[in-house]
Amino acid sequence: MTETTRTTIDPATGESVAVVGARGKTGRAISSALKDRAVPIIPIGRGEMMNPVEALKGCRAAYLMAPNLHPDERDFISILLGACREAGVDRVVYHSVAAPYAPDMPHHVAKAASEDLVRRSGLQWSILQPCAYIDNLLPGLRGQNPHVAVPYSVDTRFGLISLADLGEIAAAVLLDDFHIGATYELGGPQQLTVRDYAAAAEQVLGRAIEIEASTPQQWVAAHRSAGADSTSGTSLDLREIEWLAAMFSYYDYHGLPCGALPAQAILGRPARSVQEVLRSELS
Repeated sequence: MTETTRTTIDPATGESVAVVGARGKTGRAISSALKDRAVPIIPIGRGEMMNPVEALKGCRAAYLMAPNLHPDERDFISILLGACREAGVDRVVYHSVAAPYAPDMPHHVAKAASEDLVRRSGLQWSILQPCAYIDNLLPGLRGQNPHVAVPYSVDTRFGLISLADLGEIAAAVLLDDFHIGATYELGGPQQLTVRDYAAAAEQVLGRAIEIEASTPQQWVAAHRSAGADSTSGTSLDLREIEWLAAMFSYYDYHGLPCGALPAQAILGRPARSVQEVLRSELS
Protein backbone atom coordinates (compact mmCIF):
# COMPACT_ATOMS: atom_id res chain seq x y z
CA MET A 1 0.00 0.00 0.00
CA THR A 2 1.28 3.46 -0.94
CA GLU A 3 0.63 6.27 1.52
CA THR A 4 -0.31 9.66 0.07
CA THR A 5 2.30 12.33 0.72
CA ARG A 6 0.62 15.59 1.67
CA THR A 7 1.99 18.65 -0.10
CA THR A 8 0.70 22.18 -0.43
CA ILE A 9 1.29 25.19 -2.63
CA ASP A 10 3.42 27.61 -0.64
CA PRO A 11 2.59 31.27 -1.41
CA ALA A 12 6.15 32.18 -0.46
CA THR A 13 7.42 30.44 -3.60
CA GLY A 14 5.37 32.75 -5.82
CA GLU A 15 3.69 29.80 -7.56
CA SER A 16 0.58 31.04 -9.34
CA VAL A 17 -2.86 29.48 -9.76
CA ALA A 18 -4.93 29.93 -12.92
CA VAL A 19 -8.65 30.59 -12.47
CA VAL A 20 -10.78 30.08 -15.56
CA GLY A 21 -13.72 32.47 -15.48
CA ALA A 22 -12.01 34.63 -12.85
CA ARG A 23 -14.03 37.70 -13.85
CA GLY A 24 -17.44 36.11 -13.17
CA LYS A 25 -19.11 35.97 -9.76
CA THR A 26 -17.82 32.48 -8.92
CA GLY A 27 -14.36 33.23 -10.26
CA ARG A 28 -14.19 36.45 -8.26
CA ALA A 29 -15.05 34.59 -5.05
CA ILE A 30 -12.35 32.00 -5.71
CA SER A 31 -9.78 34.63 -6.69
CA SER A 32 -10.56 36.64 -3.55
CA ALA A 33 -10.01 33.59 -1.34
CA LEU A 34 -6.71 32.82 -3.08
CA LYS A 35 -5.56 36.43 -2.75
CA ASP A 36 -6.38 36.30 0.97
CA ARG A 37 -3.82 33.49 1.09
CA ALA A 38 -1.29 35.61 -0.86
CA VAL A 39 -1.44 33.29 -3.88
CA PRO A 40 -0.79 34.98 -7.26
CA ILE A 41 -3.75 34.61 -9.65
CA ILE A 42 -3.66 34.17 -13.41
CA PRO A 43 -7.18 34.98 -14.71
CA ILE A 44 -8.25 33.00 -17.78
CA GLY A 45 -11.06 34.57 -19.79
CA ARG A 46 -12.13 34.83 -23.41
CA GLY A 47 -8.95 36.61 -24.44
CA GLU A 48 -6.68 34.08 -22.77
CA MET A 49 -8.68 31.20 -24.28
CA MET A 50 -7.34 32.25 -27.69
CA ASN A 51 -4.03 30.70 -26.55
CA PRO A 52 -4.68 28.83 -23.30
CA VAL A 53 -1.36 26.99 -23.32
CA GLU A 54 0.58 30.24 -23.20
CA ALA A 55 -1.71 31.64 -20.49
CA LEU A 56 -1.26 28.54 -18.32
CA LYS A 57 2.52 28.28 -18.55
CA GLY A 58 4.19 28.64 -15.18
CA CYS A 59 1.03 27.95 -13.17
CA ARG A 60 1.17 25.40 -10.36
CA ALA A 61 -2.55 24.56 -10.54
CA ALA A 62 -5.71 25.55 -12.41
CA TYR A 63 -9.38 25.92 -11.52
CA LEU A 64 -11.42 24.82 -14.54
CA MET A 65 -14.90 26.27 -15.02
CA ALA A 66 -17.03 26.67 -18.14
CA PRO A 67 -19.23 29.71 -18.78
CA ASN A 68 -22.77 29.23 -17.53
CA LEU A 69 -24.93 27.20 -19.95
CA HIS A 70 -22.03 26.68 -22.33
CA PRO A 71 -23.33 24.93 -25.48
CA ASP A 72 -20.50 22.35 -25.43
CA GLU A 73 -18.98 22.19 -21.96
CA ARG A 74 -17.35 18.83 -22.62
CA ASP A 75 -15.37 20.26 -25.52
CA PHE A 76 -14.49 23.41 -23.56
CA ILE A 77 -13.11 21.36 -20.66
CA SER A 78 -11.33 19.00 -23.05
CA ILE A 79 -9.49 21.97 -24.56
CA LEU A 80 -8.50 23.20 -21.11
CA LEU A 81 -7.29 19.78 -19.98
CA GLY A 82 -5.17 19.47 -23.11
CA ALA A 83 -3.78 22.96 -22.55
CA CYS A 84 -2.92 22.09 -18.95
CA ARG A 85 -1.02 19.00 -20.05
CA GLU A 86 0.88 20.93 -22.72
CA ALA A 87 1.67 23.81 -20.35
CA GLY A 88 2.91 21.48 -17.62
CA VAL A 89 0.06 22.16 -15.18
CA ASP A 90 -0.65 18.80 -13.55
CA ARG A 91 -3.03 19.89 -10.74
CA VAL A 92 -6.61 20.81 -11.65
CA VAL A 93 -9.89 21.38 -9.83
CA TYR A 94 -13.06 21.16 -11.92
CA HIS A 95 -16.19 23.18 -11.12
CA SER A 96 -19.14 20.83 -11.62
CA VAL A 97 -22.57 20.98 -9.99
CA ALA A 98 -24.66 19.14 -7.41
CA ALA A 99 -26.59 16.27 -9.02
CA PRO A 100 -24.66 16.27 -12.32
CA TYR A 101 -26.15 12.93 -13.38
CA ALA A 102 -29.71 14.29 -13.76
CA PRO A 103 -30.91 13.37 -17.28
CA ASP A 104 -33.68 16.00 -17.22
CA MET A 105 -31.16 18.87 -17.01
CA PRO A 106 -28.93 19.09 -20.12
CA HIS A 107 -26.33 21.41 -18.63
CA HIS A 108 -25.97 19.15 -15.59
CA VAL A 109 -25.43 16.14 -17.86
CA ALA A 110 -22.75 18.12 -19.71
CA LYS A 111 -20.94 18.54 -16.41
CA ALA A 112 -21.23 14.80 -15.74
CA ALA A 113 -19.56 14.12 -19.10
CA SER A 114 -16.88 16.69 -18.28
CA GLU A 115 -16.24 15.04 -14.91
CA ASP A 116 -15.48 11.84 -16.80
CA LEU A 117 -12.92 13.68 -18.93
CA VAL A 118 -11.29 15.13 -15.83
CA ARG A 119 -11.03 11.73 -14.18
CA ARG A 120 -9.41 10.25 -17.30
CA SER A 121 -7.14 13.23 -17.99
CA GLY A 122 -3.98 11.81 -16.44
CA LEU A 123 -3.75 14.95 -14.28
CA GLN A 124 -3.99 15.27 -10.51
CA TRP A 125 -7.64 16.26 -10.12
CA SER A 126 -10.38 17.19 -7.69
CA ILE A 127 -14.04 17.90 -8.49
CA LEU A 128 -16.39 20.30 -6.71
CA GLN A 129 -20.17 19.89 -7.00
CA PRO A 130 -21.74 22.99 -5.43
CA CYS A 131 -25.42 23.54 -4.90
CA ALA A 132 -27.06 26.80 -6.02
CA TYR A 133 -25.82 29.92 -4.23
CA ILE A 134 -27.52 31.70 -1.35
CA ASP A 135 -26.43 34.91 -3.08
CA ASN A 136 -28.54 34.27 -6.20
CA LEU A 137 -31.71 35.66 -4.63
CA LEU A 138 -30.09 38.71 -3.02
CA PRO A 139 -30.70 41.26 -5.83
CA GLY A 140 -34.46 41.25 -5.33
CA LEU A 141 -34.04 41.97 -1.63
CA ARG A 142 -31.97 45.13 -2.10
CA GLY A 143 -34.58 47.40 -3.69
CA GLN A 144 -37.37 49.60 -2.36
CA ASN A 145 -39.80 46.68 -2.56
CA PRO A 146 -37.85 43.61 -1.42
CA HIS A 147 -39.08 40.40 -2.95
CA VAL A 148 -38.07 36.88 -3.89
CA ALA A 149 -39.05 35.76 -7.39
CA VAL A 150 -38.60 32.21 -8.71
CA PRO A 151 -40.16 30.24 -11.60
CA TYR A 152 -40.65 27.04 -9.62
CA SER A 153 -42.19 25.76 -6.39
CA VAL A 154 -41.38 27.72 -3.25
CA ASP A 155 -41.81 24.55 -1.19
CA THR A 156 -39.11 22.21 -2.54
CA ARG A 157 -35.83 22.05 -0.65
CA PHE A 158 -32.32 23.21 -1.51
CA GLY A 159 -28.95 22.91 0.22
CA LEU A 160 -27.84 26.43 -0.72
CA ILE A 161 -24.23 27.48 -0.15
CA SER A 162 -22.71 30.96 -0.09
CA LEU A 163 -20.36 32.22 -2.77
CA ALA A 164 -17.84 33.19 -0.10
CA ASP A 165 -17.75 29.66 1.29
CA LEU A 166 -17.45 28.16 -2.18
CA GLY A 167 -14.48 30.46 -2.79
CA GLU A 168 -12.78 29.41 0.44
CA ILE A 169 -13.35 25.73 -0.29
CA ALA A 170 -12.03 26.03 -3.84
CA ALA A 171 -8.89 27.77 -2.59
CA ALA A 172 -8.32 25.11 0.07
CA VAL A 173 -8.74 22.27 -2.42
CA LEU A 174 -6.49 23.93 -5.00
CA LEU A 175 -3.68 24.52 -2.54
CA ASP A 176 -3.63 21.17 -0.74
CA ASP A 177 -2.77 17.96 -2.60
CA PHE A 178 -4.52 16.00 0.16
CA HIS A 179 -7.70 16.57 -1.89
CA ILE A 180 -6.39 14.88 -5.04
CA GLY A 181 -8.87 12.28 -6.33
CA ALA A 182 -11.77 13.67 -4.28
CA THR A 183 -15.24 14.66 -5.46
CA TYR A 184 -17.10 16.89 -3.02
CA GLU A 185 -20.81 17.71 -3.03
CA LEU A 186 -21.03 21.17 -1.47
CA GLY A 187 -24.15 22.31 0.35
CA GLY A 188 -24.82 24.68 3.22
CA PRO A 189 -25.98 23.73 6.71
CA GLN A 190 -29.71 23.89 5.91
CA GLN A 191 -32.15 22.09 3.63
CA LEU A 192 -34.60 24.93 3.09
CA THR A 193 -37.32 26.13 0.74
CA VAL A 194 -37.67 29.47 -1.01
CA ARG A 195 -40.47 30.17 1.46
CA ASP A 196 -37.98 29.58 4.30
CA TYR A 197 -35.50 31.91 2.56
CA ALA A 198 -38.10 34.68 2.37
CA ALA A 199 -38.98 34.20 6.05
CA ALA A 200 -35.30 34.56 6.97
CA ALA A 201 -35.12 37.75 4.90
CA GLU A 202 -38.17 39.13 6.72
CA GLN A 203 -36.41 38.59 10.05
CA VAL A 204 -33.26 40.34 8.86
CA LEU A 205 -35.00 43.29 7.17
CA GLY A 206 -37.81 43.61 9.69
CA ARG A 207 -40.45 43.90 6.98
CA ALA A 208 -42.66 41.75 4.80
CA ILE A 209 -41.07 40.08 1.77
CA GLU A 210 -43.24 39.44 -1.26
CA ILE A 211 -42.88 36.00 -2.81
CA GLU A 212 -43.37 36.02 -6.58
CA ALA A 213 -43.80 32.42 -7.69
CA SER A 214 -44.47 31.52 -11.30
CA THR A 215 -44.33 28.23 -13.18
CA PRO A 216 -41.55 27.14 -15.54
CA GLN A 217 -44.08 27.40 -18.39
CA GLN A 218 -44.88 31.02 -17.52
CA TRP A 219 -41.16 31.80 -17.37
CA VAL A 220 -40.63 30.29 -20.84
CA ALA A 221 -43.49 32.32 -22.32
CA ALA A 222 -42.12 35.55 -20.85
CA HIS A 223 -38.58 34.95 -22.09
CA ARG A 224 -39.62 33.84 -25.55
CA SER A 225 -41.53 37.10 -25.81
CA ALA A 226 -38.48 39.04 -24.61
CA GLY A 227 -36.33 37.19 -27.14
CA ALA A 228 -38.53 38.51 -29.94
CA ASP A 229 -37.44 42.05 -29.02
CA SER A 230 -34.40 42.61 -31.24
CA THR A 231 -33.43 45.73 -29.26
CA SER A 232 -32.70 43.71 -26.14
CA GLY A 233 -29.06 42.86 -25.59
CA THR A 234 -29.76 40.56 -22.66
CA SER A 235 -32.25 38.08 -24.15
CA LEU A 236 -31.57 34.36 -23.95
CA ASP A 237 -31.40 32.21 -27.04
CA LEU A 238 -33.83 29.32 -27.55
CA ARG A 239 -31.39 26.67 -26.32
CA GLU A 240 -30.66 28.61 -23.13
CA ILE A 241 -34.37 29.08 -22.50
CA GLU A 242 -34.99 25.34 -22.97
CA TRP A 243 -32.11 24.34 -20.71
CA LEU A 244 -33.10 26.75 -17.94
CA ALA A 245 -36.74 25.69 -18.23
CA ALA A 246 -35.63 22.07 -17.80
CA MET A 247 -33.73 23.06 -14.66
CA PHE A 248 -36.67 25.01 -13.25
CA SER A 249 -39.00 22.07 -13.95
CA TYR A 250 -36.61 19.80 -12.05
CA TYR A 251 -36.49 22.30 -9.17
CA ASP A 252 -40.30 22.52 -9.26
CA TYR A 253 -40.62 18.82 -8.42
CA HIS A 254 -37.39 17.95 -6.64
CA GLY A 255 -35.54 21.07 -5.48
CA LEU A 256 -31.80 20.49 -5.14
CA PRO A 257 -31.00 18.95 -1.74
CA CYS A 258 -27.31 18.84 -1.00
CA GLY A 259 -25.25 17.52 1.90
CA ALA A 260 -23.57 19.84 4.40
CA LEU A 261 -20.75 17.65 5.73
CA PRO A 262 -18.08 18.01 2.99
CA ALA A 263 -18.19 21.82 3.08
CA GLN A 264 -18.01 21.83 6.87
CA ALA A 265 -15.08 19.41 6.87
CA ILE A 266 -13.06 21.46 4.38
CA LEU A 267 -13.86 24.81 5.99
CA GLY A 268 -13.23 23.54 9.51
CA ARG A 269 -16.56 25.09 10.57
CA PRO A 270 -20.19 24.96 9.44
CA ALA A 271 -20.81 26.74 6.16
CA ARG A 272 -22.62 30.07 6.47
CA SER A 273 -26.37 29.80 6.94
CA VAL A 274 -28.88 31.77 4.93
CA GLN A 275 -29.50 33.97 7.96
CA GLU A 276 -25.78 34.73 8.32
CA VAL A 277 -25.39 35.65 4.67
CA LEU A 278 -28.50 37.83 4.66
CA ARG A 279 -27.40 39.68 7.80
CA SER A 280 -23.98 40.28 6.29
CA GLU A 281 -25.30 41.45 2.93
CA LEU A 282 -28.46 43.34 3.89
CA SER A 283 -27.87 44.81 7.36
